[in-house]
Amino acid sequence: MLIIRNVRCLTFAVGLKARPDAKGERRLSQNCSSVQMTVHFAGGSVASGAPTVTYRFSENIMRFLLNVLLVTASLIAMPLVKSAQLLAAQQPAAQEPAAQEPAAQSPAAQPRAAQQPTTESQVVDKIVTREQEEMRLIRQFSPLVETYVQNFRENKHLGAVPDGDKYLLGRADFSRGVEVVSLNDTQSKNKNFLGSMGNFFAFGKQYVPAGFLQMVFIDSDGFNQGNYKFTYVRREFLGEVRCLVFDLTPLPKTGKGRFVGRIWVEDQDYSIVRFNGSFGPASLTSYYFSFDSWRVNTGKKQWLPAFIYSQQGDFQDAQTKSMAFKPFKAQTRLWGYAPGGVGEEQELTKLLVETPVKDQAEKADDYSPLLAERSWARQAEDNVMDSMERLGLMAPYGDVDKVLETVVNNLEVTNDLDIQPEVRCRVLMTSTLESFTIGHTIVLSRGLIDVLPDEASLAAIIAHEFGHVLLGHHMDTQFGFFNHLRFDEKETFSHFGFGSTHEEEQAANRKGAELLSKSPYKDQTGTARLFLQALKDRSKDIPNLISPHLGDRVPTNWAIASESSAQPSAEKPAANVIAALPLGGRVKIEPWSGRLQMLKSKPVSAVAEYEKIPFEITPFVLFLTRQGDSSSTEVVGAASAKSDANTRP
Repeated sequence: MLIIRNVRCLTFAVGLKARPDAKGERRLSQNCSSVQMTVHFAGGSVASGAPTVTYRFSENIMRFLLNVLLVTASLIAMPLVKSAQLLAAQQPAAQEPAAQEPAAQSPAAQPRAAQQPTTESQVVDKIVTREQEEMRLIRQFSPLVETYVQNFRENKHLGAVPDGDKYLLGRADFSRGVEVVSLNDTQSKNKNFLGSMGNFFAFGKQYVPAGFLQMVFIDSDGFNQGNYKFTYVRREFLGEVRCLVFDLTPLPKTGKGRFVGRIWVEDQDYSIVRFNGSFGPASLTSYYFSFDSWRVNTGKKQWLPAFIYSQQGDFQDAQTKSMAFKPFKAQTRLWGYAPGGVGEEQELTKLLVETPVKDQAEKADDYSPLLAERSWARQAEDNVMDSMERLGLMAPYGDVDKVLETVVNNLEVTNDLDIQPEVRCRVLMTSTLESFTIGHTIVLSRGLIDVLPDEASLAAIIAHEFGHVLLGHHMDTQFGFFNHLRFDEKETFSHFGFGSTHEEEQAANRKGAELLSKSPYKDQTGTARLFLQALKDRSKDIPNLISPHLGDRVPTNWAIASESSAQPSAEKPAANVIAALPLGGRVKIEPWSGRLQMLKSKPVSAVAEYEKIPFEITPFVLFLTRQGDSSSTEVVGAASAKSDANTRP
């Protein structure tokens, strides 16, 4: 501070002051800085260490300087104050050494710092708060839930192979806790399953659908720091989403059924996007299995449960033998969160521009009896498709349907066919292997498309169903009346039925072979024969997977070779030929709307014999993205996690 007689002058000190961490907490990597401005007045307090300079002049000189400074002080003092304030607000944080922190933050920097947690304890608080918000959000939805379970046994040459299975499909009701209304197992809908939440077996070692569904939550009633110890591990990428990884350990005396394992938390809103582990400990009435649960982003701060892989037991595991159940693997998929379907909402907001009405007096617009019959049948088809799509059982029309229709077009062109109304294709959402026709609409299940090894095999299945269309096999046109579409959702599979008689199936086989013999696929039917043979060989081990709910079984006894190929049907597959793919090998699901896309995975150069695993269950590994970053979450065949063990949160 500069003092000249009775004139009060301003001096400025710009500096940095270090502040130790509060409570010794470990801090996240975040650099902060501020610029301090100290104004000193005569007779006031002086900042610690600030120099004070006093110049002594003669009386005459002081009077002269007084007149000069009175003028200059009024012109210069205020701009200097404003300049110093502007500098304090704009000083970049990067100019400050990382080891130092400011004694106080500027007002502009305080709100921003308050939004981002800076310590591990604050991060954990954010995670707990966000998970509680996520649970409240999830309880607003009622998606479809499908669980497919495969028991397996030991094979000396192939390792683990399927040995029985179980299929569960139902509607989740999160508003009432964790409940599932079964759609395919109506006989057990009134049974009282025993066991606590997360218990995957009921009395008599039966699978409990709600037990698998419980794995969408980490802890529905006690996820907090009072029940769990959070241990930071590292940062890790799951696809394009950077995550913080924590290990969770239940604290002593916090009760049974607590989660034990690892969680992945995206580092923007601190939502849990993946958790891997188990509930525990087990008891005489309940047993908990290991699982890996994934969530996908469907909007801002919205990560919804989508895929769960679970597995338990091993041939050499003594605990498995003591529990008297077979080792198993299971996949659980959830889809159809959007209420009523996204397409209907978009249709209401679509802008249509009408063109001027033209005189069409000479155009034939009337319907003949034949055209009226075709129109009525088409209306019945459309009614069934719309009804099943609203229920979430039929995928919205999209890319996969177009792939199927391309094969149909190839068969039509090479066989010189012109079918009216045109033949369409749709995809049933279930994993069970089935196909059927509804008038001129060919329907294949997602699971069937998943396991087909190539386009020629797909063409064989479509050619069989195309045979039903060409032969005019009957469908129930009563669905043209809308009152026939009113039914309880639990009765869907009994209300709809599109199976064919044995005679119709045989006729469709012959017609399909004829179509293939003239198609671009006539010299590629070898893989189709191998696929049908592999399915026939495994049929006793996967009875529920090959059991249709709406249509027909895949015709494993279809002798394609006898009519469309001169090669013998008893040929053995080459060592590098894959007869069938595992489940999830072709199609991926968008959980919010239920839309399907063809899987885009990296090719694999060589496949060992034990890696071929036809019709089997494999783990889920997702390439996570944020909504708007790319098309959708992708399930890939290889892990996309990139870890950085040296990075701290």
